Amino acid sequence: MKGTVVASLRVLQDNVETRKPEWLKVHAPGGKKYADMKKRARRLTLATVCEEARCPNIGECWGEGTATFMLMGEICTRACKFCAVSTKRRPPALDVDEPQKIAEAVAEMGLRYVVLTSVNRDELDDGGAIHLAQCIDAIREKSPDVLIEMLSPDFEGKHTSIEALVWTDLAVFAHNVETVERLTPAVRDHRASYEQTLDVLHYAKQVRPELLTKSSIMVGLSETEEEVYQTLKDLKEVGVDIVTLGQYLRPTHIHLPVHEYVTPKKFRRFESMASQLGFDFVAAGPLVRSSYKAGELYVEGRLKAIQ
Repeated sequence: MKGTVVASLRVLQDNVETRKPEWLKVHAPGGKKYADMKKRARRLTLATVCEEARCPNIGECWGEGTATFMLMGEICTRACKFCAVSTKRRPPALDVDEPQKIAEAVAEMGLRYVVLTSVNRDELDDGGAIHLAQCIDAIREKSPDVLIEMLSPDFEGKHTSIEALVWTDLAVFAHNVETVERLTPAVRDHRASYEQTLDVLHYAKQVRPELLTKSSIMVGLSETEEEVYQTLKDLKEVGVDIVTLGQYLRPTHIHLPVHEYVTPKKFRRFESMASQLGFDFVAAGPLVRSSYKAGELYVEGRLKAIQ
């Protein structure tokens, strides 16, 4: 099944225009704030998902002085077919100074909202959960007013690892489903199942019902609208509050090809679907990413309202 889907996706590449449509064109990154962000990340030896995942919004976000930090190094133990992050079975040891480095960076930048994500570290017993929790705690100590969103690994479904993050002072616990159930074996690493993702999100909500949960779907990989609707429905049933939908963009020629450049009009239909299902906040568009400013103002307003 997996091989058939992968082969079909690669054959379908010939049906897609090699030139991207107008709505996907972005300005080349540059400017003083962009340069300052790059220098700061280098000086503190921090990885950003903006660079590692080759995000198309890096110029806009860094130009505004915001970024998504990637923790636990630049090498992942998984090999998802859509992701540009390097992979290896045994990455270098965790940087024990990383919690203080990330806390210093957030404080220095004066951020009011910070998004953290990480590589998968399956070689560690807890998947790195305690290390991530230490990073969150260190940020909170130096920047008590900052709102923290964590785009979490699945920790192979280990509930104790999920709890280690859920019980930190997070504003949002995020974990991405990435794609529809049918395409999951072809798109994601074999250790990242569709059901496991739903269980991670469900368990986080069970442990702390008041904690906002979030997930993201890539489209353009040959999924149908009916499959997108079912995925949204499944996410809603496990208590997800915030959902984002964006266009899959092929990072290199060795990654899965784009089957379709989804039009803004179709994204509006997806947004309408999600809204009708009752999500608290929806962001859908060609350049929307799970950590691309989507929902930050909503999260700030929601938390202020309940304080």
